[in-house]
Amino acid sequence: MTGPTASRPAGARVEIIDLGAAYGRTRVLDGIRLTVEPGGWLAVIGPNGSGKSTLLRCVLGLHGHDGLVRVDGVPTSGMPRRARARQVAYAPQSPVLPDAVSARDYVALGRTPHRALLAAPRAVDRQVVADVMERLEIAGLAERPLRTLSGGEQQRAVLARALAQQPRVLLLDEPTAALDLGHAQQVLDLVDDLRRQDGLTVLSTLHDLTLAGQYADRLALLSGGRVAAEGAPAEVLTTAALEAHYGARAQVVSGPDGPAVLPVRATG
Repeated sequence: MTGPTASRPAGARVEIIDLGAAYGRTRVLDGIRLTVEPGGWLAVIGPNGSGKSTLLRCVLGLHGHDGLVRVDGVPTSGMPRRARARQVAYAPQSPVLPDAVSARDYVALGRTPHRALLAAPRAVDRQVVADVMERLEIAGLAERPLRTLSGGEQQRAVLARALAQQPRVLLLDEPTAALDLGHAQQVLDLVDDLRRQDGLTVLSTLHDLTLAGQYADRLALLSGGRVAAEGAPAEVLTTAALEAHYGARAQVVSGPDGPAVLPVRATG
């Protein structure tokens, strides 16, 4: 990336230490311990209801939890909101989208932590917004009301807003959920470029196990609210793990960029 976006600071180290969380009396996470090194990409996988999205919300401070989350050694619970937003950005799976707001104005909200309160956008803010919208191929939609965009276009706008924050840590909750294969690869390629070029640290959830295995450098498998396996994709994505934790019949094959998961039909 050139211009104003080139000044992004390097990625931060994220530590999740003995994290637990609940909804009412129902415990959904317990004893989670994970570390993402600067510039690393940890993808959290697991069956539905395993606590993946809740984990990201805890890291961001949107859901109450016990245990500790640190960014470069600083607990996130003690960070002022604006300071935390300059460090960590979040692209939720199902965001609340404001009415009557253009795609450009929505993406520009990502610059709020970098401006004085109530200050007008600066030239650098406008350039950052233009850059990320161009890279996500939504520049041509800039004047369109956000609500009129397709689901995939809205999801790319949500990611663009997060990237406009120029964070050191990017949290992505199912970033490819509403995208076709081509746009899913485009988005993940962009995230991968950012972390390789600028050292951006990425913590994501991914439903597609093949995409998780090919883009993330480490995987964490959640099951029953705990970390059942953690390591390189080839170590975590095994036929035994898929059967035990997903109840799935699948074959795992090696590819040039990582393991791929192939469902296997029942015979008989």
